[in-house]
Amino acid sequence: MQAFLVSLGAVALAEIGDKTQLLSLVLAAKFRRPLPICLGIFVATLLNHAIAAEVGVWLAAWLTPSIQRWLIGGSFIAVSIWALFPDKVDEGAAATRGRGVFVATVIAFFLAEMGDRTQIATAILGAQFRAPLQVIAGTTVGMLLANVPVVFLGARFAQKLPLRAARIGASVLFAALGVWILLR
Repeated sequence: MQAFLVSLGAVALAEIGDKTQLLSLVLAAKFRRPLPICLGIFVATLLNHAIAAEVGVWLAAWLTPSIQRWLIGGSFIAVSIWALFPDKVDEGAAATRGRGVFVATVIAFFLAEMGDRTQIATAILGAQFRAPLQVIAGTTVGMLLANVPVVFLGARFAQKLPLRAARIGASVLFAALGVWILLR
């Protein structure tokens, strides 16, 4: 349960102001069909984070516990620094021709998540907890918690979100996890 809850919280906070959250806003404004967009986000996140968590678990099996602790702790601290910098949406990521809203969302979201801080965090969480199903479930729910409201509320309230405070909160969470891992 701990792996699920930590994964959910870490990704939900890290996603606020992230490029994929901005992509959710762009898709909502462009297509105005929230249900297929939300389903597309779910499928893309599930696939992307399943790969990331499994890679994390696989890497953890090959590293000694001491090396794992330093890599994972250092990675969390690096992600905490990364979380302080706002992302910009890649407008080209949402541009697909002749496809439905669902397919466009799956493709755009999957590609936008590649190498994203939430994907890296998922790999780190997979390595840390070695419970890929709990990590995948937690990060996917965290991603949905951060993105579904954006899709439904759209641009109307986007300007009122305290993105800077959310980035700082995510940074503090990742730094605390990193320090906790290093000091264990």
